[in-house]
Amino acid sequence: MKSLFHLAYHVKDLDDARRFYGDVLGCEEGRSTDTWVDFDFFGHQLSLHLGEPFAVTRTGKVGNHLVLMPHMGVVLRLADWFALAERLERKGVNFDIPPVVRFEGEPGEQRTMFFLDPSGNPIEVKGFADFDGLFAH
Repeated sequence: MKSLFHLAYHVKDLDDARRFYGDVLGCEEGRSTDTWVDFDFFGHQLSLHLGEPFAVTRTGKVGNHLVLMPHMGVVLRLADWFALAERLERKGVNFDIPPVVRFEGEPGEQRTMFFLDPSGNPIEVKGFADFDGLFAH
């Protein structure tokens, strides 16, 4: 069964969120009120609500990296991943983990990059040449 996800979490400022998710990431804005805004996050529904974001810690050991937990993200086809990485670099995004290859030559080889939204929410974007590799072991 394939479906779309819906994720809702806190941001500190809706205007900052609109600039980042809309202008920087290129996500289309959907419905909103004075306390939340929806975005089409690469085909999924992301709802950003005013409030205090989750506390994060660098406790996720993945390959040679300790990544921020919890985090959310998306998996893109490799061409789209490269286009987004270039867009983020042009927009001056500070990467927590710059674009890199992970698990090179192994099942599940992928590109990844981590960055934070203006409220400090960690986002990971993975890129796969073949989505069949996503669950490879």
